[in-house]
Amino acid sequence: MAEATFNFPRGFQWGTATAAHQVEGNNANNNWWAWEQAAGRILHGHTAGLACDWWGGRWREDFDRAAESGQTTHRLSVEWSRIQPTPDRWDEDALDHYRQMVRGLHERGLTPLVTLHHFTDPLWLYERGGWANDVAEQFAAFTEKVVTALKEYVNQWVTLNEPNVYATLGYLMGTFPPGDQNMLKTFQVMTNLVRGHAAAYHAIHRIQPEAQVGIAHQYRGIEPYRRWLPLDSAIAHFQSRMFNDFFPAAAQTGVLRFPGWRKRIRQAKNTQDFLGLNYYTQDFVAFHPLRVSEAFGKRFFDPQAALSDTGFIANQPQGFFAALQWANGFGLPIIVTENGIEDAADHLRPRYIVEHIRQLWRAVNFNWPVKAYYHWTLVDNFEWDRGWTQRYGLWELDLETQARRKRPSADLYAEICQANALSSQMVARYAPQIFADMFPNE
Repeated sequence: MAEATFNFPRGFQWGTATAAHQVEGNNANNNWWAWEQAAGRILHGHTAGLACDWWGGRWREDFDRAAESGQTTHRLSVEWSRIQPTPDRWDEDALDHYRQMVRGLHERGLTPLVTLHHFTDPLWLYERGGWANDVAEQFAAFTEKVVTALKEYVNQWVTLNEPNVYATLGYLMGTFPPGDQNMLKTFQVMTNLVRGHAAAYHAIHRIQPEAQVGIAHQYRGIEPYRRWLPLDSAIAHFQSRMFNDFFPAAAQTGVLRFPGWRKRIRQAKNTQDFLGLNYYTQDFVAFHPLRVSEAFGKRFFDPQAALSDTGFIANQPQGFFAALQWANGFGLPIIVTENGIEDAADHLRPRYIVEHIRQLWRAVNFNWPVKAYYHWTLVDNFEWDRGWTQRYGLWELDLETQARRKRPSADLYAEICQANALSSQMVARYAPQIFADMFPNE
């Protein structure tokens, strides 16, 4: 049997990522909780409910699991609506709760990476129109409050999680709140998110000059289905520019580029100290003139690719390498802020992890500045409009009892974290079906 080990550099960080609304539970003062109460918006009428009961304190045992598995960092988010429940009130008890959490990470040897906005808005902000308005000043004030409270334990910050997803699903496709399908409003929201990011970036650096600040940006490979057809190539290029390039380019150059026009926001220039990369899968796209809400493109997976439980993700590890190559083009340190697959039975996840970590190792060995990798996610959580139908956790969650059950992938990921490497022995144990392809005898 061929033997090999893919080693990572000393100091490479391994962790898992979570988000407040998805794990805390009973988070009843934000736009998502309100959205969940209306029929037909979440699959099977699911609601976040108690989620993983982190607000009730079960973060402690989950952080223990992360530390015991050899992880060295954890990405979590804070909930704006808990910290600022009304426009004129700050909740110091909520801030203290988050202080306990990030201190708890330090006590377990885990470095916190804190996200300030992960899809949810306070109800008071949402009811006033949310990010369709310029709310940079309010977001900066919230940021200042959080950073001042947590700076003793945190010096890595994500301002916005997947602003491209937030804008696209909420304002173009209508599957996230507020459920709009308006391309012009989508551009307006994207512009205001750039303003909000820039304001938060500068607020953080005023308080904590040594901080590292970035965006967690979802990159989705978008390839023309018929390369010989100019319309397919054109729509793939357009969708990739708007979905993949817009936000990180705006945060680098201070220039927003929309089809047919551009806008300069000078304060946004050079407002990334690292690029956070979320990657799950990639698509083909074919031009379709009637799919206005999908930017005139019908998207679908490679028919040869293995699919996740609900067909939501295709296992496309080569797309991960392409995403890392794209990220490297910005000339910034790279943090893989999310990567994972929904798989309740844990049949595909071991292969997915192995093949994606292999591509991560390739990128590192090209001397691309990848500093950390966060698997999505630690324990099954509430997956937005798809409710509890998708299970991304290394640990399974029983919603009735709150019991956690370890999946085999948790042991695989623990071995990778502890060794700071991926070995042929790990592949043989956890993903034997791909061993011969990864480690040929010749």
